[in-house]
Amino acid sequence: MNVMRSRWILAGLLTGITLLGRGALTADTKSETSQGKRQAALAAFATVQAVLQHPRCQNCHIPGDAPLQLDAGIEHPQHVQRGAHGEGAPGLPCTTCHGTSNLPASYGPHMPPGAPGWRLPPPDRKMVFIGLSPAELCATIKDPKRNGGKDLAALFEHLSHDKLVMWGWDPGVGRAPVAVPHDALVAAAKTWIDAGAPCP
Repeated sequence: MNVMRSRWILAGLLTGITLLGRGALTADTKSETSQGKRQAALAAFATVQAVLQHPRCQNCHIPGDAPLQLDAGIEHPQHVQRGAHGEGAPGLPCTTCHGTSNLPASYGPHMPPGAPGWRLPPPDRKMVFIGLSPAELCATIKDPKRNGGKDLAALFEHLSHDKLVMWGWDPGVGRAPVAVPHDALVAAAKTWIDAGAPCP
């Protein structure tokens, strides 16, 4: 009887140890999966950053009030300014020169480009991309107070479908498009946002 009881106790102890071991392995696996997901999200954000800090994007996401031009980021001539709403100064709105689409290639290089809603961010939320570290850029674009009230779903929609954003891949003759393909940006943004949009 004592031998039988000892065997039951031993079997119970072994089962408990096995279950504890499995629990520890499961916790470790979950931790590794979570860490792997975070690393993938941060790598994906690096792609988002490369797009946002390309001249086609950052030339309008400026700390000052004069938009920039070309890959060199030179100040816009004609003393063009942001204006009270990001649509240009009184008497010289952006739409004076910028239409809703690029001019035909036959007009030659460096003609005023165009896209629907051509504008700068308004002065109360400049959404500056120039000179920011990855962590600063991440915090900026996630902050609804600085991004026009967008949650992560709206931010994804903006990056994937907004026609002014899409212009960066079709900027007209004489301008280099964003180097990262648009579908790669969309995939990277999805990976980053699906993981909770962690910042570096």
